[in-house]
Amino acid sequence: MAGNAAYDWDSFDSEDYLEHNYAALHDEDRKILNIVRDFLCGHSFDTDTRGVDVGTGTNLYPALAMLPFCREISLLDFSGANRIWLTRQLREYSANWDSYWKVLTEQEVYRSVERPRERLRRHTTVQKWDILGSVPEARWDVGTMFFVAESITTFREEFTMALGKFCALLKPGAPFAMTFMENSKGYEVGGKSFPALGIGLVDVRDEMWELGNGLEFHHVNVDFQPLRDGCSGVILVHGHVK
Repeated sequence: MAGNAAYDWDSFDSEDYLEHNYAALHDEDRKILNIVRDFLCGHSFDTDTRGVDVGTGTNLYPALAMLPFCREISLLDFSGANRIWLTRQLREYSANWDSYWKVLTEQEVYRSVERPRERLRRHTTVQKWDILGSVPEARWDVGTMFFVAESITTFREEFTMALGKFCALLKPGAPFAMTFMENSKGYEVGGKSFPALGIGLVDVRDEMWELGNGLEFHHVNVDFQPLRDGCSGVILVHGHVK
C-alpha cells in the first residue's frame, strides 16, 4: 500500500493513458455522458457561471459537458505532464472528442454551441492544484471530478480527503458529478504502476451522504474488456453540495 506522494505524477504518460481510455468512445462513457448531460440540462445557470473539473488528466468530456453553461471553466491537475497535454489540446482538441460531443448534442443546448473547439479554447484555463493540499479561496458554481479520488492512492483516508476537498471548491448548493472505478486494483500507464483504492457503491454512498444533497447514484456496467485490473463497473454520483 502507498499514498499519493509515493508516485511521480509529473512523469505520467498522458498519451498512453489517452490511447487506452479515450481514443475511442466506450459504451460506459456514452452512458455517463447521457446521465451527466441530462442532469446539467435540468438546471438554470446564469451568464457568470464558473465551472471546474478536478484531476482532468486526458479526459476532456467533463469540460465539454459543462461548456454551454459556463462563462469560464478551470481544469485543475497536479501532474505537469497532464497540464502540458491539456494546454495543447485546448488550442484545438483532437478529432476523437467529436464522438463525445455528438452524444452531448442530443440535447438542444449543446447544438446551440456552433464552434465547441473555439469556445473551449476561449473560456477554459489549466491550473495546477494538489487535491490533497489547501483549498483555493475561489469557489465554483458547478463541478466535475471523474476517476480521481480512487485513482490517486491506496489509502482510504486520502480518498475521503479528496472527496471533501473537491466539494469544498464549490459554492453551497452547486451541482456536481463524480465518477469512480469500482474495485480497481491499480493501473499501468507507460510501463509505470499507479495506485487505486478498491471501492464500491456502498463506500461512495457512505462518504458522500455528509457532503451532498439530492444525491443520485448510478452503476454503469463495463460490458467488454475491463478498463483496469479488477474493475467491475463504474459508479456515478450527482447532486448538490451542502
